[in-house]
Amino acid sequence: MESLQEFLEAKPLFYDEIDLERMPKAYATVKDKLTVPKIIHVVGTNGKGTTGRFLANALLQINLNVGHYTSPHILSFNERIWLNGENADDLTLQNAHQRLLTLLTKEQSDALSYFEYTTFLAMLVYEKCDYVVLEAGLGGEFDATNVFEKVLSLFTPIAIDHQAFLGDDIAAIAKTKFRSMESDAILGRQPNGEVIAYFDEVAREKGCRAVSMDTMLTTKEQQDISTIAEKEGLAYYLQENLLLSLSALKFLGFSADVKTLSRTPLFGRLTKLRDNIVLDVGHNLLAAQAIVKTLFGEKYTLIYNSYRDKDYINIIKTLKPIIEAVELISVDDVRVEQESALEAVIKAEDIAVSKFATIEQNKSYLVFGSFSVAETFLKQLED
Repeated sequence: MESLQEFLEAKPLFYDEIDLERMPKAYATVKDKLTVPKIIHVVGTNGKGTTGRFLANALLQINLNVGHYTSPHILSFNERIWLNGENADDLTLQNAHQRLLTLLTKEQSDALSYFEYTTFLAMLVYEKCDYVVLEAGLGGEFDATNVFEKVLSLFTPIAIDHQAFLGDDIAAIAKTKFRSMESDAILGRQPNGEVIAYFDEVAREKGCRAVSMDTMLTTKEQQDISTIAEKEGLAYYLQENLLLSLSALKFLGFSADVKTLSRTPLFGRLTKLRDNIVLDVGHNLLAAQAIVKTLFGEKYTLIYNSYRDKDYINIIKTLKPIIEAVELISVDDVRVEQESALEAVIKAEDIAVSKFATIEQNKSYLVFGSFSVAETFLKQLED
């Protein structure tokens, strides 16, 4: 039998066109043979991974069995399927793969995308969990993760991103994400005020109990949490994710040690690799705005690259106040923009640009971009 890695390498990550029946039909085939834990669905544009990891660690603190499904990964596929504080090991994943192939028809297993198949794989790994924190992929209503029943939906900041899949209309993007809610939902703070109205509108349409994070946590609770998190050095935008995760925990009837939790953000979110290197996998305008707010007053050499479909013009404009120079790192991915196009945009902002070669000890670096940028940089750093 071929390995999981070989099996997945032959699959497309997503399909260009949404098939509304493929994932539900596949789930109907395996539903009676799966034990599905209580699911907390995390949906949004930014902050899904960190919000989910904070919540998963909080549930783990109180001795529950917890899974956290996140994507994409940086270096290892195993990062996507976290179980009780550790990434799932190769043997666990391979065993789940072999079992999943026996549950699905060959036609179904072949037809599922990389992400769809991986979602089912994770649910097999998580069968003995009390809770699974399930992070959506690009969408919400039609996302592969939305076939499972959930006890709670969490919505992180929503903005325009992945336009090729989701479009350029913030109303349509927000509503398709919000339509994934099922019974109870909590909305995190939003950079775009109109998103709140769409949240309320969809909640009414679906008859869901939907509240904001600020309703779940009192002002004093938020102040106390932020004070502790700040003392632990947690970046401001990560504090927002922590607050949303703790509002979910309160909804579930639990509490957590905030001090310990503040030390457990997901790797790649303003992670300090060395004294002079900060890494963040933010790759859109909303992430750039959060980074500038956090690092304002400091200056960095930006190690960067971008996919063609990203708003890199406005990302560079937004990052400019904290950037001394840009060094473009070569990324082996067909989706990456041509270096000449990136160079033109950077030079138009009067920022020096060159190719990344090596780390110099007398410079401070911000590595910012997609997961593929982070992966490429980390591999070069190890060499």
